[in-house]
Amino acid sequence: MKLTESQCAEIEDQGFLVLSDLFSTEEVARIRAPLPRLFGDNSDANIIEKDTGAVRTAMGLHLRDEVFARLVRHPRFVEPATQLRGPELYVQQVKVNVKAAFSGEVWQWHYDFATHHGEDGVTAPLALNLHVFLDDVVEFNGPLWFIPGSHKYGAAPATLDTSTTSYPLWVVDRPTVSELVEKHGIVAAKGKAGTGLIFVDTLVHGSPPNLSPWDRAIFSLILNPVTNRQIKLQRPDHKHHRNFSPVQPLADGCLMDLFL
Repeated sequence: MKLTESQCAEIEDQGFLVLSDLFSTEEVARIRAPLPRLFGDNSDANIIEKDTGAVRTAMGLHLRDEVFARLVRHPRFVEPATQLRGPELYVQQVKVNVKAAFSGEVWQWHYDFATHHGEDGVTAPLALNLHVFLDDVVEFNGPLWFIPGSHKYGAAPATLDTSTTSYPLWVVDRPTVSELVEKHGIVAAKGKAGTGLIFVDTLVHGSPPNLSPWDRAIFSLILNPVTNRQIKLQRPDHKHHRNFSPVQPLADGCLMDLFL
């Protein structure tokens, strides 16, 4: 799957791109099928909410289940990523972020490169975050909020927050967020299950708590150029993978060909 010139220009200008109907209803069901078992694992790669104990993030999924081992090599992810960042990309991180109904907690304002650089020693903000919604995402169940164009400011000041939630995160301070929002506004990324997202490493984003009665789960794959790989190797593998082999795309039907 190739992006059009206008789609590439939108990523360049806005820092993100929404792709409606990237995956079918049947494919989303195939992706969701292993999640109850994976969420039930007694694994350090499952990060739970600070207050409720519900799964917040399940990481390293391509090493834990064949569905996700195929999904990270799906051409609808890999081909646009290589179009934007070149042919040799490695799987940097794989997870499903969950906001459980009524209790899903906030993700503070942040941009991913602050963590990739500060924790992992990644040199340049070249990684791409590739998402697919596994639930319908609406304004009420904790959608991602983007500040369009904020990536153009590069690496905004960020500090490590280890207390707000159970997941340490390099966050952007309120004065900087206020300034960026005043200039560019906020956009909520919404869509039905199967919607795709691509966004860049310095785009400032976050998400509010989920007070609704509807779950919100989003699959996230981060691909990064091999030449830009991490050098610190201090975080566990499930937070930044150490296999730097270039990812090779599978056939487009790889999910539905898998016998479950």
